[in-house]
Amino acid sequence: MTAPATAPAFALRRELAKKPGALPTSVTIDPVSADIIRGAFETICFEVATHLGRAASSPIINQSNERNAAIVDAHGRLAMGSIGTPHLTFVSQLTVRYGLLQQAKYDWGAGDVFLGNDPDAGGGHLPDYNVYAPVYDDAGELVTCIALQAHQGDTGGKDPGGFTLEATDIFTEGLAIPCVKLVHRGEKRVDVIDMIVRNNRFATFAGDLAAMISAVEKGARRIEALIARHGADHVRAAINHAIDETERQFRREIAEWPDGTYPATVYIDHDTAGTKDVKVHVEVTVAGEDLTVDLTGTDERANLTGVWNTFANSRGYVMVQLAAMIDPAIVKNEGLFQAVEIVIPEGCIANPPPNKPAALGSFHPACEITEAVCVALSGIVPARAQPQVYKIGMPNAVIGFDAAGQMYMDQGVDCRSMDVSAVAGLDGWGACPSSLGNLLLGQAEDAESRFPVLNIARELTTDTGGAGQWRGMPGSCNVKQVLQPMMATAWMVSHDHPISGMGGGDPGSPYVNRFEVGSPNERRIALAEQAMLPAGAVMAYQHGGGGGFGPPTARDPEAVKEDVLDELVSEEAARTRYGVVLTGRLEDYDLAVDAEATRHLRAEMAEADTGLVVAE
Repeated sequence: MTAPATAPAFALRRELAKKPGALPTSVTIDPVSADIIRGAFETICFEVATHLGRAASSPIINQSNERNAAIVDAHGRLAMGSIGTPHLTFVSQLTVRYGLLQQAKYDWGAGDVFLGNDPDAGGGHLPDYNVYAPVYDDAGELVTCIALQAHQGDTGGKDPGGFTLEATDIFTEGLAIPCVKLVHRGEKRVDVIDMIVRNNRFATFAGDLAAMISAVEKGARRIEALIARHGADHVRAAINHAIDETERQFRREIAEWPDGTYPATVYIDHDTAGTKDVKVHVEVTVAGEDLTVDLTGTDERANLTGVWNTFANSRGYVMVQLAAMIDPAIVKNEGLFQAVEIVIPEGCIANPPPNKPAALGSFHPACEITEAVCVALSGIVPARAQPQVYKIGMPNAVIGFDAAGQMYMDQGVDCRSMDVSAVAGLDGWGACPSSLGNLLLGQAEDAESRFPVLNIARELTTDTGGAGQWRGMPGSCNVKQVLQPMMATAWMVSHDHPISGMGGGDPGSPYVNRFEVGSPNERRIALAEQAMLPAGAVMAYQHGGGGGFGPPTARDPEAVKEDVLDELVSEEAARTRYGVVLTGRLEDYDLAVDAEATRHLRAEMAEADTGLVVAE
């Protein structure tokens, strides 16, 4: 039974998650005109996001592009999918919906700009600031909002960056903002902006916030011009058409899947206090063209620390994986949500009681939610069953002070290879999981110019990609040295439960992180740690490889040989995991497959696995 104190919070979430109806319009629009307007929306989102990327001050935005833009209609529906990281694509609209519910209270009008980041008011975790502006027609009727979401380096909480390992409530992590007006009728509210800037440790934040405001103001002007050209009713009709078409296309794909209920369970190694095996469970039910994703059975233990994911994030992370498993040409908008019922029990770690900490939950259990959906559907959509996850607990963040006493923070968003899984017919490729989308991981040269750090190595590690008929991409070992004393923060998971393999493929390799490498104080970070590192200390972070797809012994022996030549797979693993016998020497580049010995070895491995004699 829900406690009375939590009932209003859950009631608000249920209200935010309702499926809004179509916009009122007297216009019937043809598909070509509707698509022209939809294309303009996409261009506006791209322009707004690019404006922020070029104008922002902090490297996590202007280098790494951890931002996205979206257009949300007057009913709170996602009219145009965001440009940015896929995991942010389906979160922005709930923060805007909260504001829409409060229009009279907050005195909405043309020329206004708002800000929200509150996890209990439709937000993700606190660092994800959402700045948005309403757009009206000539009659003063609201048509859309342009929203811009970006990860900020600090939130004014106990610890720089907002990632407090032992946080027990949201107030420990920083300033929660349900909805505040930054600009009133075109005039900046300097007192409010100064207050928000004052509650941030980093000098770059003022520039980031100014860039976000100017970007959404530009987006609002672009939408106003679009309305002036096509007419408000035509724009509304185009939004309705796009959302309806997405729903129809998604339902057609669902109807091709075999009916049934597909369960999956994945685990987080532990919470930040060491409580083991935090559970995420999902059941995906296909019934004709109807799809239900039910997280009932997901961990509800009240004593957990650090593994609480916001309702908006959980809902969005479900959709990220579903959107990745359908035709990529289907437009990403509210029509996806119209086609799916998402059940997230109140009180579990994916829909927690109010005021729970939320910073780390955007890593875990958020990623396990998408992973579980992928595992559940991997048998019926094998060609697109790649988990949209980053299984890193959190990057190694280091914090210090420059000569002027100004705090800096290297958030550890470095170039790396991790979690790039295979799918049916394709090995894992590239350096980052597709879930990171347009997130451009920071360059060594940029980080070294900003912070007193030295990037020593970023090498792929042999045998870290999950074995399979199609092989996961290996993970990299990132080695970094701090050049002056700094505080380092780490939370380690995905060692006991690395990323899942699919269709009989092996899981990816575990994550392993070491501090003060090569010194008497060298230690593996097995749980969570916040520690002062001396000048010259070295950190070595082995990132997990991607999962494999399909039985390893079904892999083409020639492909295994090429992997060995590329030093992605060792000769030992070629024999023990893939059942491939090679002749020659790697050092001489004269390796060759011994076809007869390989056939015999694979037969022996099959017999050992099944207890059955395999005919040769």
